[in-house]
Amino acid sequence: MREIAEKFLESSVKNAVVTVPAYFNDSQRKATKDAGAIAGLNVMRIINEPTAAALAYGLQKRANNVEKRNVFIFDLGGGTFDVSLLTLKDDSFEVKATSGDTHLGGEDFDNRMVKHLVKEFERKNKVDISGNPKALRRLRTASEKAKRTLSFDMEAIIDIDAIYQGIDFCLSVTRAKFEQLNMDLFEKCLETVKSCFSDAKMDKSSIDDVVLVGGSSRIPKVQQLLQEFFEGKDLYSSINPDEAVAYGAAVQAALLSEDVKNVPNLVLQDVTPLSLGTAVVGDVMSVVIPRNTSIPVKKTQNYLTVKDNQSRVAIKVYEGERMIASENNLLG
Repeated sequence: MREIAEKFLESSVKNAVVTVPAYFNDSQRKATKDAGAIAGLNVMRIINEPTAAALAYGLQKRANNVEKRNVFIFDLGGGTFDVSLLTLKDDSFEVKATSGDTHLGGEDFDNRMVKHLVKEFERKNKVDISGNPKALRRLRTASEKAKRTLSFDMEAIIDIDAIYQGIDFCLSVTRAKFEQLNMDLFEKCLETVKSCFSDAKMDKSSIDDVVLVGGSSRIPKVQQLLQEFFEGKDLYSSINPDEAVAYGAAVQAALLSEDVKNVPNLVLQDVTPLSLGTAVVGDVMSVVIPRNTSIPVKKTQNYLTVKDNQSRVAIKVYEGERMIASENNLLG
């Protein structure tokens, strides 16, 4: 990425703003920052992808001088899924709640399609290709292509020459079949949307715009389910789903750079995606800062010692939503 940027700009690139899925934990964020350092970049800031998309949206709306708006960002990418609820007023961006799944995205839809194709191949030719990596790789490429086709067409033809032992494979997949294969995953997306509203203590009727981000948000069924959830509300489509996050990251980079002029003085207030707490007796997680608390934040909680005359206490800080402390992510 750095080399591509340097080629395009015809100058060296040293600093970067990197975006991560909103639901990434601390170690995943640190690993991303380390990857930037290995690539020779100074990572100035890591921001959440839905927040970056909101920056892109907000800058576009700012040009139209729009008053206070409640915006819902739905970010369904290749491997991760995030949703965020924000309130935009003047130059202030306040994240009300965020939720997501770091293991749900376009790849999962591809996997379902690949499984279906393997079954169809076995049914037609009485040959099982599930253990052949080369055949599976070709099926995966064809599945991804078919998935993209089904976003604007009702049917996709999968045609692969000599996929295994010289056997050709040709199959027609309808949009309805693709939706049937992935329906539980689409519904899982909706559960995350509902959880975000419940955390924000807001009603879906108060949302002014629903912004779609990420390639997989183009899937018609996903859009249909979202529209039904928001009771027929039109989805905001004036922003490119593939570029919105990068655009927002560029805005954040401009805000952090002293040499860039004509940058609006935007104020960004994010939240903690996961609860923070400590382990108490019996390996129980005692939450000090609940998830979706606006940051920066400082909270105090009183604890008692377990034994009389106890002189020291080991304080282990965890992040996560599990009741058992050790099942959460240990920060230190």
